[in-house]
Amino acid sequence: MWKFKTPGIPDEYFERTDDVPITKEEVRTIQISKARLCPGNIVYDIGCGSGSITIEAALQIESRGKVYAIDIDPKAVELTRKNLDKFGVSNVEITLADAKQKISSLPLADAIFIGGTGGDTKDIVNLCYDKLKPGARIVVGIILIETLYSVMETMNKLNFGSVDMTQITISKSKKTSTGTMMLARNPVMVISATKN
Repeated sequence: MWKFKTPGIPDEYFERTDDVPITKEEVRTIQISKARLCPGNIVYDIGCGSGSITIEAALQIESRGKVYAIDIDPKAVELTRKNLDKFGVSNVEITLADAKQKISSLPLADAIFIGGTGGDTKDIVNLCYDKLKPGARIVVGIILIETLYSVMETMNKLNFGSVDMTQITISKSKKTSTGTMMLARNPVMVISATKN
């Protein structure tokens, strides 16, 4: 369905529901680039929501890589499954679980994406540290300032290297009866880092 190698699948290509979040196209593109994925990588998508990051990552790592997608919300898991089917992506294992209980059983990762975690982001970053291979990348999407602070503090304590924080503020065009206007989306902070 998506015949391009570049990330940035338009949001409207994904199956969506109002009660399951999606990482928006432009933010997703930046997060995928921060992970520095390669074919054959092992990737986690924690808090997979609609599965947009899962699908983009799965396409980047190709069939010899694998994505482990986890969400605690049954509606998110079902929506991710629908999107996997829609895009014909098969190198994904999706699990309905609390990530804090599931992470320890996963293989070592080359990249980990952390999205919606219901307030457990700091704890999940801590758990993920031991599951990252040396030189592996972690990418955390954040909308709350309190979460941003706790994740930065945790990354500093864990001695992550190449820590980068990027604030993404996007406006999208919308046609009106008299022309085109720009509508702002909520800012998202993306923290990325490398395990030393």
